[in-house]
Amino acid sequence: MTELLLFIGIVMTACILMQKLTAKLPIPSLLAFLILGMMFGVDGLFKISFDNYQMSEIICSVSLIFIMFYGGFGTSFKAAKPVFIRSSLMATFGVLLTAGLTGLFVYFVLKLDLLQSLLIGSVIASTDAASVFGILRSKNLNLKDNTASLLEVESGSNDPMSYMLTIVLCTLMSGQQVSVFALLLKQILFGLALGYISGKCTAKILKVFHIAEQGKTIFMLAVVIMTYSISSLVGGNGYLSVYIAGILLGNTRLPDKRSLVHFFDTLTSMAQMMIFFLLGLLVTPSQLPEVFGPALMITLFLTLVGRPAAVFLTLFPFGTTFAQVGLVSWSGLRGVASIVFAITAVLSNVALDYNIFNLVFCIVLLSISIQGTLLPKVAQVLDMIDDSNDVLKTFNDYQDESNIRFIKVHIDELHPWMNMKLSEVPIPKDFLVVLILRDKKELIPNGSTLIEKGDLMVIAAQEFNDRQNLSMQEIIVDKNHIWVNQTIKDIALDKGNLVIMIKRKDDTIIPLGKTKIMEDDTLVIARH
Repeated sequence: MTELLLFIGIVMTACILMQKLTAKLPIPSLLAFLILGMMFGVDGLFKISFDNYQMSEIICSVSLIFIMFYGGFGTSFKAAKPVFIRSSLMATFGVLLTAGLTGLFVYFVLKLDLLQSLLIGSVIASTDAASVFGILRSKNLNLKDNTASLLEVESGSNDPMSYMLTIVLCTLMSGQQVSVFALLLKQILFGLALGYISGKCTAKILKVFHIAEQGKTIFMLAVVIMTYSISSLVGGNGYLSVYIAGILLGNTRLPDKRSLVHFFDTLTSMAQMMIFFLLGLLVTPSQLPEVFGPALMITLFLTLVGRPAAVFLTLFPFGTTFAQVGLVSWSGLRGVASIVFAITAVLSNVALDYNIFNLVFCIVLLSISIQGTLLPKVAQVLDMIDDSNDVLKTFNDYQDESNIRFIKVHIDELHPWMNMKLSEVPIPKDFLVVLILRDKKELIPNGSTLIEKGDLMVIAAQEFNDRQNLSMQEIIVDKNHIWVNQTIKDIALDKGNLVIMIKRKDDTIIPLGKTKIMEDDTLVIARH
C-alpha cells in the first residue's frame, strides 16, 4: 500500500514537471505523458510490468466521464451557436463517414474481414477534445470564421457516436443478434433525455437550495457520476448524457460557479495526465513494430483522405471555405477516447487479426506527434490565424462569470484627486468608481461628484488571470526575513521574477532598484 502511494506521488510529480517543460516545446503535453508512461513500463527504464486491461478500462472510463462533462461545461453556447449545426453534424454524420471510409480502407488494403475493419474505423473515428483544447489554449491559436468554437463542440461531443459504433460492432462480431438501428436510437434518445433532465434538475436545485461552496462541488461530482450510471443502466449513452448535462449547467448562471470551474479544471487535468501515463505504462513498446506499418498506413489515410473527405462532405454544403475545411481536417487529433474504446474491444473477446490496443496506440501516438505538433504551422500556412479574436473566449470558464475585483483608494489631504470632480480624475477606461464612503454615508457617484478629503473610493477592475504562465505572489517581510533593510537591486530573486509592488501600511509603492525593503512590508512578485 505504502509503495503504491509513493509510486502514485512520484508519477503525479513527474507529470507536473513534464507539463512545465513541454509548455516551452512545440509538442503537445499529452504526448509527453504517454512517453513518460512508456519509460516506466516493461520496456522502459523502470521495467514495471503492467498488463491489466480491465483495471485500465475502469480507470480510463471513469476519467473519461469527467472529461466529457467538463468538455460540455466549458462550452460557451453563445460562442458556439453560429457553428452548432455544423459541429453537431461533424460529431455524428462526420464520425459515421470517417468510420466507414477508414473501415473500407482497412478492408481493401489490409485484407481484414469487413466487421473487423469497420470496428477499427469506429474506434478511431472520434477526435480528442483534450488534445484539441490543449493546443488551442497553450499555443493561443486565435482562428478565423469561428473555427475554434466549431472544433471545440465537435471534439467535445463526437466520442459518444464512436463509442456507440464500437459497441454495436463488438456485439455483432460476438455473434449476438441485435437491431443496429434500435440500439443506436435507444442510446441516443435515452442519452439525450437523461442528460437534459439531469442538467435542468441540478441547476434548479443549486438555485433553490443554499449549499455551501464545498458542498456544491461534492454535489456536482455526485450528479456527474449518477447521470452516467443511470443513463447506462437504462440503455442510454452515459457519455452523451454527461456531456449534455455539462452544456446545460455550463451555460446556466449558477452561484459560486467559478469554484466549480476550478475544481473540474483541476480534476480533468489530473485525469488526462493519469490516463495518458497509464496507457503509456500499459503498452509494450517491443510489440509495436509488428503493428507500426498498418498503423502508419491507417494514420496517413485518416489524416490525408478519410478525415478530409468526411469534413468536406459535411461542411462544404454550408459554404465553408477550403482553408477552413483544411484546418478542421488537420485538427482531427486522435486521443484517449480511441484507446479506451480499443480496450473495450479487447475485453469483448472478439477475434482480431491485430492487437487492436497496440494498433490504436500507434495511431494515436502518430496523430498527436505529427498533427498536434504541426497544427499551429498548418493554421498559419492556411491563413486561418486571426489575432483580433481571443480563442479563450470560446470557453465558458474564461467568460461566463465576470472576474471583477474591487480596490479601495483613501483620499487624504495630500492626495492629488482631492477637490476634483470624478469626471476630471485620470482613471483608466477599464476602471469604474462604483461607490464612495463619506462620513458613514454611501454615495453612488457620477461624473459631477466632487471628491473630498476623507473619502474612501471603491473602484472596480478586472482581476488578473494567469494566461501566459505568469502568476502573482505576495511575500510578507517580517523582522527575521533576509531581505529586511536591503534594497530591491541587492536581493536574490529567481530568474524571471520581478518585484512589481510594495504594500507598506496604507501606502502602495512602485519600487525602484534603490527602494529599501522594511519590516512588515508586503512584496508583490510576478513569477514566470
